[in-house]
Amino acid sequence: MIRPILISALLACAAVTPAFAGSFSGTTAGTSAAGTSESSKSSSPNDKVVLQARDDAASFVASDGRIRGAQLESALRYLREKNADARRASDMQLAQAILAL
Repeated sequence: MIRPILISALLACAAVTPAFAGSFSGTTAGTSAAGTSESSKSSSPNDKVVLQARDDAASFVASDGRIRGAQLESALRYLREKNADARRASDMQLAQAILAL
């Protein structure tokens, strides 16, 4: 299941400074895309909400928060409902964490 990966990524991004997190997501997003495709087949529908928000998260990060897609909004809401650390993280930190998956 992808849930432990989501929680770990969120915890890591919440603890990282914004400048480093931006660099981190830029260097790992491409490599993690292949890794998540296999594991997403067995994830729950709610975890898929987060994985499907990657394009919106990329637009959000690239536009410095000016572009907010519906899938990203849904994923942010889901993550904050399920995880206390996500409630403390900024939208930007969560978007970067989604890109790092």
